[in-house]
Amino acid sequence: MRFVDEAEIRVEAGAGGNGIATFRREKYIPMGGPDGGDGGDGGSIYLIATENVNTLADFRFNSLHKAQRGQNGMGRNCTGKKGKDLYLPVPPGTLVYTSDTDEKIGDLITTGDTLLVAKGGFHGLGNTRFKSSINRTPQQFSKGKPGEFRSLKLELMVIADVGLLGLPNAGKSSLIRSVSSAKPKVADYPFTTLHPNLGVVRVDDLRSFVIADIPGVIEGAAEGLGLGLQFLKHLSRTGVLLHLVDVMPYESQETPAEAAIKIINEIKKWSDELANKPRWLILNKIDRLLEEEVEDHCNTIIKELSWTGPVFKISALKKQGTQELMYAIMDFLDQQRDNCNEQE
Repeated sequence: MRFVDEAEIRVEAGAGGNGIATFRREKYIPMGGPDGGDGGDGGSIYLIATENVNTLADFRFNSLHKAQRGQNGMGRNCTGKKGKDLYLPVPPGTLVYTSDTDEKIGDLITTGDTLLVAKGGFHGLGNTRFKSSINRTPQQFSKGKPGEFRSLKLELMVIADVGLLGLPNAGKSSLIRSVSSAKPKVADYPFTTLHPNLGVVRVDDLRSFVIADIPGVIEGAAEGLGLGLQFLKHLSRTGVLLHLVDVMPYESQETPAEAAIKIINEIKKWSDELANKPRWLILNKIDRLLEEEVEDHCNTIIKELSWTGPVFKISALKKQGTQELMYAIMDFLDQQRDNCNEQE
C-alpha cells in the first residue's frame, strides 16, 4: 500500500533549442552574411508550496513530469522561444530528497516557497555567433543542451500546532471532525485513517490553530509495524500532542492504561525529541460510562499510568468536554508563542 504523504517522482527539464545556420538571401544584397539565430533555453521545473494542496496524492497517478523544450533558432537572427517553466504544486511542509543518494535538497515550509529541481538546457548557438574577420560565412552552429533529469523523493512533514496520538479506533478522527471542518473517515474498524488529516480549529474570530490526525500507532510501530511509523515523524513540528485513550475499548484484552503505555513506549523508541514534547492525556468515549462511573474509572487509568500532566475527559462523538479542551489548547499555544517572542 502506498501512502499519500510520500511520493517518488521523476522530473525532466526541457532541452535547449538548436541554433541554426542560415544566410541572408535578399534582392540587391549580394553579400548577404550569416543570419542564423540562437535556440531558446529549455523550461525548468520548480516545486512550489501551495496553500490549497494538502497531500501528495496526485503524484501517485502521475510520476513523470516534463518541462517544455526550447524552440529552435530561425533565420534573420530570430531567437527561438524559451521553453515554458513547469511549476508543480506541493503542500507546505514538503521535504525534497534525491532518490539515489537520499540527499536533502530542499524544504518547502510556507506557502509560496519555491525550489528549482531541474534546470532547463542551455540554448544552441546560430551561425551568426561564429562570424569573425577570418570566417565571414560560418557553417557551424551548436545544438541545445539537454535539460536536467532527476529522480526525487517527496516527503510531507505535516505542519500543525496540535497532533493527535493514539491506538487505532481511539477516536482521533471523531475528535477532529467534532472540533473542525475536516471530515476524515470514521468507522468501527482499525486504520480508517491512511493519511494525515488537517483541521483548523477556530475558538473565536481572532484565534485559531491547526490540528493533525495521523494513522493509529500500534505496538511495534518503531520497528515498522502498522501505519503510524510513516507519520510519527510528522508530529515533530507540533506544539503539543494529545494522547487519546479509549476508556472502554470493545473486545480488548488489555486495560486502557496498558494500551496507553504501548503508545508511550513506541514514542520513546522512535524519538527522544517526540517523547519530551508536551503531551496531554485525553480520556475519550466517556459517553459509554454511566455518569456516576466516569470519575472513578478515569482516576483508575490516571493512577495506573502515574500521569502527572494535563488530563481531559471527553466524548468526541457527543462533543462533551471538547470545547473546554480546545480553549485550553489555544491558551497553551498562545503562552508558547509569547515565551518564544520574549526569548527573541
